[in-house]
Amino acid sequence: MFKSFSNTLQAVIWMTGTVISFSAMAVSGREISFELDTFEIMMYRSLIGLIIVLLLSTFLNTRSQINTNRFGLHFARNVSHFVGQNLWFYALTLIPFAQLFAFEFSVPLWVMLASPFLLGEKLTKVRVISILVGFIGILIVTRPWLAGLAPGIIPAALCAVGFACSVIFTKQLTKTTTITCILFWLTLMQLGLGIVCAGYDGDIALPSKSSLPWIIVIGIGGLLAHFCITKALQLAPATVVTPIDFCRLPIIAAIGYIFYNELLDVFIIGGAVLIFIANYINIWAEIRKKVV
Repeated sequence: MFKSFSNTLQAVIWMTGTVISFSAMAVSGREISFELDTFEIMMYRSLIGLIIVLLLSTFLNTRSQINTNRFGLHFARNVSHFVGQNLWFYALTLIPFAQLFAFEFSVPLWVMLASPFLLGEKLTKVRVISILVGFIGILIVTRPWLAGLAPGIIPAALCAVGFACSVIFTKQLTKTTTITCILFWLTLMQLGLGIVCAGYDGDIALPSKSSLPWIIVIGIGGLLAHFCITKALQLAPATVVTPIDFCRLPIIAAIGYIFYNELLDVFIIGGAVLIFIANYINIWAEIRKKVV
């Protein structure tokens, strides 16, 4: 449908899908947080995701790509993502949307910091500068000097670390593993983790009729967001895609202000801008290095 458009315009359209999906997930998570705990949300989200993956892999004839190769790496990836996503849903109930999204934008900084140890990549001067600028932005977002760390700050910060570990393990997997295989083990393993964690006390809540649509949005939105951003990166460089992804912040801030009476905090916006600049410095340097 979009093939007549330029690659950049197609990437913008796909990234719009990413922005909408992630924002819808945040709102849905907030709406059902008073009825279901984070483990139950993850369990139902993974169940919906698994059904979608199995249906699509059958329709696209890619189910044969699913295998048990690098099973340990799949497990490490999904444990880290499961922990990060649970903390993300938990933080949703404690801090403003914009503040949580600002922390989420720090994921590439944690990846840069951990990559020398887990991926054997060099920590260049540009990356060091990016990390320093980014963490100044994180300090501005958290403002621990005002009244200590507010509830929700630590879970929000740790969710970014969990997502960063997931990114690193995914980067290792994508060298030999298809997206169908990755998504299959993502949904199946996290469904299992969700059942164990949600049912440890012998009590798993069933979603009500009013919360079921929100759960479906979370299940579909999670897969759709990652699919859209993957398509966008196939069509345009990261220097184009990243600024569009950053549009999530003002959009979710506006949603929080209009529907949840969340204040538009200049410190959160300012810190997030620094985090964005830090990411962009590294992306620009990497692309320039490839061109040279």
